[in-house]
Order: sequence, then C-alpha cells, then structure tokens
Amino acid sequence: MITFYKNNNGLFQTENQENNSWINAVCPTKEEKQFLLQELQIPEAFYNDIEDIDERPRIEIENGWFLIILRIPFKTNDAKLPFNTAPLGLIFKDDIFVSLSFHQTDILSDFVVYTQRKKIAIENHFDLVLKLLLSSSVWFLKYLKQINQRIKLAEDNLEKSIKNEELQALFQIEKCLVFFITSLKGNDILFHRIKNLKSHRETFNPELIEDVEIELRQAEETTVIYNNILTGMMDAYASVISNNLNVIMKRLTSISIILMIPTLVASLYGMNVPNNLQENSNGFLIIIVISIIISIFGVFFFKKKNMF
Repeated sequence: MITFYKNNNGLFQTENQENNSWINAVCPTKEEKQFLLQELQIPEAFYNDIEDIDERPRIEIENGWFLIILRIPFKTNDAKLPFNTAPLGLIFKDDIFVSLSFHQTDILSDFVVYTQRKKIAIENHFDLVLKLLLSSSVWFLKYLKQINQRIKLAEDNLEKSIKNEELQALFQIEKCLVFFITSLKGNDILFHRIKNLKSHRETFNPELIEDVEIELRQAEETTVIYNNILTGMMDAYASVISNNLNVIMKRLTSISIILMIPTLVASLYGMNVPNNLQENSNGFLIIIVISIIISIFGVFFFKKKNMF
C-alpha cells in the first residue's frame, strides 16, 4: 500500500503525489513496485536490499539517490518470537522521499499522528530521517517495557513451577533482546555516519541530534541491562528447577526404602525354614507389628536426615 503525505506543520495524507511529499510504501504490490521503479526511478538494487529482512543499517549514495536503511521493531504473531526487527528503507533525491517497508508496523502511522498533534514541521529530507530514527528508538523503549512485563510474568510462574515451559518463555524473550541489541547497535552506527556527513552536518538541528543520541543510547543500554538480568535469571532458575527435582527424587527414594521394609520382613518370615512363628496363631499379627515398628523408625530416621 502506498500513502502520500504532505508537510504542513505536521504530516497530512493526500490523495496524489505532490511536490516534496513523503511517499510511504508498505508491503507494495506488483503495480506499486512498478510505480516506484519506473515512474519514480528509484534504483532497483535499493528496493531488493530493503526486501531482505536481515539487511543491516547503512547509508549509500548512487546516482544522486540516498539510501538509508534503519532497523525498526515490530510485534509479531509468532509465540516463539513475539518481538522482532525489520529494515525500513528511506530513499530520497531532490523533491522525492520514499519510505519502504515489507512488514506492517505501528511506528509510521504513530509518527504521522504525532506530527499532527504536535504540529511538527519537516525541514528537509535528513530532518525527516532523524525524526524517524528518533521515533524508532522510542518504539524500542515501548516494546522493552512490554518485554519487561513478560519477564515478570514468567518469573512469577517459575516460582510456582518446576516445568521447562517458563524457562522456554524466557529463552524466547532473550532472543528478542538479542535482535534488539543488534539492531540498536546498527542504528547507532548509522546515526553517527549521518551526523558526520560533511555536506549536511551544518544543516542539522542540534537539539534533534541530541534527542536522537539520547534515545538511542537509552534504548541500547536498557536492552543490554534487560538481557544481562534475563541471562542471570535463567541461570538461577535453571539451578532452582534442578534443585527442586533433586528434592523430589530424594523424597521418592526415601518413600521407596520405607515401603521396602515390610516387604523385607515378610520375605524373611515367608521362607521355608524354622522361624519360631510357623506354629504361632498370632504370627501374622506379630510380623505386621514388627514391620510397622521398623517402618516408623525409618520415617523418623529419614526425617532427622531431612530426606522428607
């Protein structure tokens, strides 16, 4: 789908392409692809690079076209990987600015609403790039809060369970954090390359540059902190689960030994050898009493040894 936005103290949707408008393409169809490649004449190599979900953040220049790829977070429907990142391509030249993404995200629509609410003006192409980079960092932090809630929920479940499902949930979250860390590091490198462009750095808004740097650093540091905490938590709970299993096995072993005592006593007196009870009418009762006394002694012994 292709959407056109016009800058007028905020980004407002228009029906057709206008001068200096932002062309936002999300999961383009074949006809829209032809529009981008043939009518706008953006390099096909740029289009193909953005289509690759593993494409790393970078900036390229070809025939006057700028290609900037940054990584943005999005929420998936995959229970095994609830959060992931995808490339967002920003292609611009003269009065043409195209954003291209092959994954549905909330970032761009939220950014448009934010510019309308705050009446934010877009000064130039690089100003829009930096504002989108800032928005992506904010969304990383939003998703990190949701990840933190999932960590707390899994932690509460682990305190009541010895199953592996909760550890697997933490492992899935850890994978999300690894993707976040990698993407944020790439975005940080990209940001510093943009900031140091000799031909444009004098035109950058210093306050915007500072805001982007702060949000990027905060998102990256928060992700690293969560990842370190999660790694330590997983190791600790893996030890707890193993210890709980050892306690259960110890109890079952103690119960098995105690249950073997009556069997042993009955086996000894059940042999075809004289035992002074074969003629006794109370022999069976005596064997039961002996078995119970020895079993009770075994229970007290194991309790004293903390085997129960």
